[in-house]
Amino acid sequence: MTRKTLLGGVSAAVVAVAAAGVGLADIRTGDSLVINGEIEIVTETAPPPFLEGVFSTIYSGWVFRTDETRAMEADDFDNPGMLYVEQGLEAFNTAMGTEGNSCATCHETPETLSTVRATYPQWDEEHGTVQTVEMQILECQTERMGVAEPYGYDSQEMRNMAALIASVGRGQTINVAIDGPAAETWALGEEIYYTAYGQMELSCAHCHERNYGNLIRADHLSQGQVNGFPTYRLKNANIVSVHNRFRGCIRDTRGEPYAIGSPEFVALELYVASRGNGLSVEGPAVRN
Repeated sequence: MTRKTLLGGVSAAVVAVAAAGVGLADIRTGDSLVINGEIEIVTETAPPPFLEGVFSTIYSGWVFRTDETRAMEADDFDNPGMLYVEQGLEAFNTAMGTEGNSCATCHETPETLSTVRATYPQWDEEHGTVQTVEMQILECQTERMGVAEPYGYDSQEMRNMAALIASVGRGQTINVAIDGPAAETWALGEEIYYTAYGQMELSCAHCHERNYGNLIRADHLSQGQVNGFPTYRLKNANIVSVHNRFRGCIRDTRGEPYAIGSPEFVALELYVASRGNGLSVEGPAVRN
């Protein structure tokens, strides 16, 4: 993969983004998101300690969206992502594999998993690795249900289930652990975040740290927070996973992306998720 460290020269593309932007003053901060009139969502808060001096405030992607898009997320009847949550709920209650178990066999209702989305990715002692929500779902299918052909990492079925798990955690505070045995994976994710990729020589930080609030084409750059994933993207007319979005960003730099579900993207997800510690789980959010 072609890469260049962030310490190298800033590409002409980044200069163009900054010049075209109108800055954070154009973004309406201080507004409140309350889903269904009852689930209060923290959309802006103080940054985690390792980002002090980088940001004075961290913002959910919701802050950067239009009134129309914001309103869609505020009501489950208007949020298209909830259609996929319903499909996830049906799968949750359906037996899979040779053991005749469904997710409900062990977990009874999705609500028993309400703290999961807020704390993943997390270190898994049994397997000796950092696991994402998707990896945990695959583990349940293969090790507890006897599923011979489990969901693909970014399949529609997997995204539906991940969206269900996120939906029951809405309002929970993101609190992803980055110390202990997870620290090495977190450090790899940090390195990837600040590495420039592709012919355009862009890193995650170029857009989401240096230029958030500025315009890229007709859209405002956010801080790249992932607390709203899986996210319903109007552009895709479907819910989109975190790794799918990572792949799209690197592809847009005209670089060669890591594979979805790869150790590199798991590390990047851990790092990016931790940048949102203190925000609320929103998924499935609605974004452009």
